[in-house]
Amino acid sequence: MASSLSIRTKAPDVKKKMSTIVFIMSLALASFTGCSMTDNDSSEVPFAGTSTSYDAADAVEEVSSDLYNLIGVKGKASDSRAGVMDCSDKDRETYFRIFHPWSFQPASVSDLGAVMERLKAELPKRGWKIVSYGPDTSKNRNINLVADNDEKKVSVKIVEMAKDDPPMLSLDIVSGCYKVPDGKKVERF
Repeated sequence: MASSLSIRTKAPDVKKKMSTIVFIMSLALASFTGCSMTDNDSSEVPFAGTSTSYDAADAVEEVSSDLYNLIGVKGKASDSRAGVMDCSDKDRETYFRIFHPWSFQPASVSDLGAVMERLKAELPKRGWKIVSYGPDTSKNRNINLVADNDEKKVSVKIVEMAKDDPPMLSLDIVSGCYKVPDGKKVERF
């Protein structure tokens, strides 16, 4: 991820809260994304190609950097790295998915809604299909945007957390299912 995605929090509670939110969101994302990325419109996770874990993580972090650039307003992004997760019902030594959760705090809270509208408008112009957009059922009625990129075999869930302290966007990117090259094993991080 580009160095512009670093956040240095002053209060440990904020960093802990953000880590917890990002972790929970990545679990939720893993349970529903990838369904629309398939060619046959089934619920099967699409095949993303053959790659090492590190190369696949770099590709997903590049998608995150593209999303960061698309946000288009000043702010701070969390400093998180991509991780490896299993492909359900596949050999965990040979197949894997990449997830990359991160968050973005705009310099001005008033930019949050505009950023979501910009993402909703611009993502389809860049090869993304908006799968869903609208408020969730939480008390805060957070705006959620879920989009798939069939070419890159990734999905993103973006949540506008306007009523949180601090207000932020939570972004969770997850890949399709990769296979490691012959003779290699999945490296976990």
